[in-house]
Amino acid sequence: MLAIVMLINRAGSMVLPFLGVYMTDHLRFSLENTGVVLSFFGIGSVLGSWIGGMITDKIGEYKVQYLSLLLSAPLFCLIPFFKTEVGLASIILVQSIISEMFRPANSVAITKYAKPQNITRAFSLNRMAMNLGFSIGPALGGILSAISYEFLFFSNGLGALLAGFMYIGFFWKRNKLAKAKKVKEVIAIKKENSPYRDGKFLIYCVLCMLFSICFFQLLSTLTIFYKDTAKLSQQNIGYILGYSGILIVLLEMGFVQIAEKWFGLAKTVLLGTFICGVSYAMLAFDYSMITLVVSMTLLCVGEIWTLPFMATITALRSGANNKGAYMGLNGISFSIAFIVTPYIGTKLAENFGFNALWIGTGILATIIAIAFYFVVPWMLKDRKNGLEIEEEKYLN
Repeated sequence: MLAIVMLINRAGSMVLPFLGVYMTDHLRFSLENTGVVLSFFGIGSVLGSWIGGMITDKIGEYKVQYLSLLLSAPLFCLIPFFKTEVGLASIILVQSIISEMFRPANSVAITKYAKPQNITRAFSLNRMAMNLGFSIGPALGGILSAISYEFLFFSNGLGALLAGFMYIGFFWKRNKLAKAKKVKEVIAIKKENSPYRDGKFLIYCVLCMLFSICFFQLLSTLTIFYKDTAKLSQQNIGYILGYSGILIVLLEMGFVQIAEKWFGLAKTVLLGTFICGVSYAMLAFDYSMITLVVSMTLLCVGEIWTLPFMATITALRSGANNKGAYMGLNGISFSIAFIVTPYIGTKLAENFGFNALWIGTGILATIIAIAFYFVVPWMLKDRKNGLEIEEEKYLN
């Protein structure tokens, strides 16, 4: 049901990939100002991840998720009423704070309902639902944006509202039963360290942030590249983004099981990060439709072998009573990338061209991949918690 809620929510999430095109094409913002406004989504993501992780450990993941979904709906609908750089940046900041509170709470819910031996596959199922929604959303978004950009924002609001009602309807009784059961049990709760004082985990989060700077070109500069350099129509941009979502739905569970069977965590994240870098670097040499499709295919494979396993690594490092804080901090590392990626990406593209951007992204991803290979086992080898059996399997 968590996956179904994610599917409904993400089916309406067609705004973000088109925000850059919306600002440059419809509002006539400069490329640099577009990057600045997009960075406010990242600032809100950082604040939302931090607040969401903190209050999840205090009030529980149930309340945080339904409040985030229901409050996001009207905020999405307000976006088209803001036409200036300052106004649009402000509403995007508020909306992203509210919507990003959902992520750490959702991750905690997955660790709560999944069995330890299935945790990576549980994250993968949730991501598969997200990508199925993401494959529907941009494809529809590309069609609707050709008619009116307002349809994008209202559809996002409707998706968040439906997901919120679905979540409340299914988990309301289950949450009450879980709270009642917890009251009857005698639980020994020990004070656990803050992730903000966990040096090894902080290093890991920095690497996640650097990877995100590479990967999240997908949501900012890549769509602008498709529009301005590759000369794709908005519909075709939607189709190629939709193709990526469908491909992940088809491949994710199988590729995750392959990685679990044949690779350890470190090798999987090494391969995934490196493949992501290759997918961007090849765009510097050719941007015919065949190359764009091959590049997106490689990006999907790289994504499958990084993002769900990064969530697993975070769960393995956290303790029983501070999962929200750990998930929140890891979410912040991704959110910081939303701040710097649009600005750095658009700035590099404007001053040096897209070729320099894609080659630089490929080189940076290769360096990060090598760093992951050494940091992940170093971080996990001294950590023992409720998932130590699964951790031992991965490390071996």
